[in-house]
This record gives sequence, C-alpha cells and structure tokens, in this order.
Amino acid sequence: MINALGLLRKRRFLPLFGTQFLGAFNDNLFKQAMVLFATYRIFHDPRAEASFSALAFGISTLPFILLSALAGQLADTLDKAFIVRIVKTAEIGIMLLGATGLLVAERGHAHTSLILMLGAVFLLGVHSTFFGPIKYAILPQHLHEDDVLGGTGLVEAGTYLSILLGTILAGWMPIEATAILVLAVAGIGWFTARAIPAAPRMGPRLRVNFNPFTSSWRLIRATLHIPRLFLAICSISLFWTIGAVLIIIFPPLVKNVLTTTQEVASLFFATLSIGIAIGSVVINTLLKGHISARYAPASIIAMGVCVIVFSFVVRLWVPAPAGHLYAWSEFIVQPRAIPVLGSLTAIAVFGGMFVVPLYAFLTTTVGKDQTARTVAANNVVNSAAMVAGAGAVLGISYLGVRSQDMLFLVAAMCLVAAWLAQKLHRACH
Repeated sequence: MINALGLLRKRRFLPLFGTQFLGAFNDNLFKQAMVLFATYRIFHDPRAEASFSALAFGISTLPFILLSALAGQLADTLDKAFIVRIVKTAEIGIMLLGATGLLVAERGHAHTSLILMLGAVFLLGVHSTFFGPIKYAILPQHLHEDDVLGGTGLVEAGTYLSILLGTILAGWMPIEATAILVLAVAGIGWFTARAIPAAPRMGPRLRVNFNPFTSSWRLIRATLHIPRLFLAICSISLFWTIGAVLIIIFPPLVKNVLTTTQEVASLFFATLSIGIAIGSVVINTLLKGHISARYAPASIIAMGVCVIVFSFVVRLWVPAPAGHLYAWSEFIVQPRAIPVLGSLTAIAVFGGMFVVPLYAFLTTTVGKDQTARTVAANNVVNSAAMVAGAGAVLGISYLGVRSQDMLFLVAAMCLVAAWLAQKLHRACH
C-alpha cells in the first residue's frame, strides 16, 4: 500500500486533491465571511443571528436534496473529470456574484447585499452537489483498493485544512480583499481541474431521470437495501446533523456567551477543522488501510462526552464587561480559554475518527459504476437530515433555549450515532 501522503505525489490523485482543497477553501471563505459580517455588522439580536445562520445553512443544503440524484446519475454516465471542469468553470461566475454581494454589503446596502450573497450561497450549494459525488467516487477508479481509505482520509483532512484557512481568513481579512481572493481562487481551481486524469464511466450509459423527486426516491431505494450501506448512510447523516447544529449555534454562542470578536469566532471554526483533519489521519493509522467501523462507536461516544464538557466549561465563562468584546489577545489569556479550545479540539478529533471510515464504506461496497450514485444517495439523506437539524435549531432558538443548552441535544444525538455505528460494525462481521 502506498503511504497515504505518498499519494500526493501521484498525478492520479494530486490534481483532484488540489481542486477539492481550493473549492472547499473558497466555499468556506465566502460563507464564513458572509455569516460573520451579518452577525457582527448587520444583526444585533441573538435570535436574529441564529435565524440567519440557520437560513444560510438551509439554503446551501437545499440543492443537495433536489439535485444529488441527477448529479450521481451524470457522474456514473459521463467522464467525471469532464464534469469537474464544467463545475469549476461555473464557480468563477458564482464567485463573481458573491464578491459583488460582499462589496455591496461593505457599502451599507444590507438588503441588496443579503439577496446577492444568499443567491451565491445557493449556487455554491449547486456547485458542491455536482462535485460532491465525484470527489469520492473517482477514488476507487484512480487508486488501488488498499489505497482508497488513505485517499479518503487525505480528501477529508485536506477539506478541513482548507476550511481552516478559509475560516481564519474570513475573520481577519477586509471584505474587499475577500472579494478579490474568492475570484482568484476560483480561477486557480479551474486550472487544477484541467489536470485531473480522465475517469470515464465504468458501466453502460444510464437513462438519466431529470425529475428530482422520483430520481431521488429511486436512487435511495436502490442503495439502502444493502444493510451496511443503509447503516453507514444513517450514521453519516446523523453525524452531519450534529455538525450542522454546532455550525449554526457557534457564531451566536461565541458572540453572546463568550463575548468575543469575529476573529475569535474564526478561531473556533479553525479549531474544529484542525481537529477533524487530525482525526482523519489518526483513524487511517489505527486501521492501517483496512476499512472498518471498529472504532466508530467509541469515537462518537467520546465526542459526546467532550460536547458535555464543552457545555459546562462555557457556562463557567466570565463574560466581558458590557459593551465590550474580547479580542483574540484578550480571549487567550482568560483562565478558561485553554479548556474551551481543548474540549473543542477533542470534539473535532473524535468526529473525524468517526466519519472517515464510513465514507470509505460508500465507495467500496458497490461496483465502480455505481459509486457516484451511492455517494449521491448519501448526500440526499445527509442534506435532508441537516436541513431538519437547522429547522430544529431555528424552532428551539425561538423558544428561548440558549446555545449552551442545545449542546445537550448534540450529546444525545452522539449516543444514537454510536448505536448505529455498532450495528454497522456487526453487519460487517
């Protein structure tokens, strides 16, 4: 087996890795800049902030529900590298729209800017919907079977490292610089996409069903009859629902409970990204390339425990004086800053250890001519679950439930995910 990092020297992997890295970076940089700008510059009410965060998340996720089935069918019918090039060309136009929204927002036209930026968020969701099945489905086609887990781990680690960079820059860069950078990165991604080797269809040409509802239902029905696929998709979906809840509640929690600036909010998201990247590498090392859910139940239970610890640490936080927010330099010297960051890192590490092997199940359980549709079916179920999670946060926040109290809901969901993972492990043996 090629050492996982050794794959980065291979043309059959490096261009795809680079394209995915740049795309995830750009997507996260724009979305994070938008959410932080709205949280700190437009809205001044915790409920409104949580509602906007949930709305933005829901809009970005909706295309996965509507278009994943079509994306999976096309990826299993056409050359996957060809589709990637089309998608990356479209990204340039999307980022032009988003950059315009950022610049309009900086000039104080809040209503117009929010429409432009949310429109770009929706189109980025469409972009990710068509690229998502390919980034995993192309791996078994370009890599040897015993390198698929390592390649999956690198894609996950690279994704979260790119999110790390995008998150940090979103909190620190001026809006004008962000607008320029998202356009530049989209252009670079277009060039890396052209270097991805051809990945033609592996089976007969499919008759594509363009109806989003019937195609989604048929896709899911054709996939979930395999027990371990069903359990893997359910486990992944619950994990990303947990992630959706955390992503939505963190900006208002950081601003209103920890009373810190948007730079510290970026630090929080960066810490999550680092942790998941570390977890992705750790689990690949522990499993030695073998695809197994052996460590998944323990990993997600440990994640739930860390969520509870994080909730209690947050409750003990001493807020800044009225009218003041802790800057980065002030936050880090607070007595409980290290426990806050430490528990947050642990949450992410155990999360990465949980989810990476499950994605490897998706791409190795079925034939290579079905992998994109399998990933697409997973995306449909994931997205529906995440939208449900966003809706739950929206409803719970209107009932007056605080962000730190919602963390107990996250911990409970971890227990359900552990039960599903244990069933998956048994189904594989």
